[in-house]
This record gives sequence, C-alpha cells and structure tokens, in this order.
Amino acid sequence: MKVKVLYFASLREKIGKDAEEIELPAGVATVAALRRHLGGLGGVYENSFSTKILLRAAVNQDMVQPAAPINAGDEVAFFPPVTGG
Repeated sequence: MKVKVLYFASLREKIGKDAEEIELPAGVATVAALRRHLGGLGGVYENSFSTKILLRAAVNQDMVQPAAPINAGDEVAFFPPVTGG
C-alpha cells in the first residue's frame, strides 16, 4: 500500500523534505503504525518520530487520532502541535 506523507514545520526541517510517497509494509494500517514505521527507518526519521516527541496527524486533511486507519492513496500529514506564528 502506498501513501503520501507530508511533513510540516520543524519536522520538515529535520527530515529535509516536505513530502514523499512511501510503500508501506503489511501491517501498517493506522497513523500510529505509520509513525512507528517511520521512526524505525533510522537516522533523522528515528529522531523525528520518537515517541517522546508530540506530533499531530491528519489523514486527507482531517485531524485524526493515532488509531485512525490509513488506506492506499491516502495523504497523511505530520506536524508539531503548534505551527505558524
């Protein structure tokens, strides 16, 4: 299953890109599972998606909780709880 992942604010700065398409392994079907998967990629992803860091998420531009399901073709956005000024 392929999804588009968007990164905002300081998360975008840490990762060095604003978006990417990711092919998800079997079993990654929620926002929380996607976050764990991203953190498991190591490097800047490991730091950026640590469970100690508070992040908000949206699926197809709707704010969601970590247990929200994701489907093929979805757009999943991650961002710190406070963005902008």
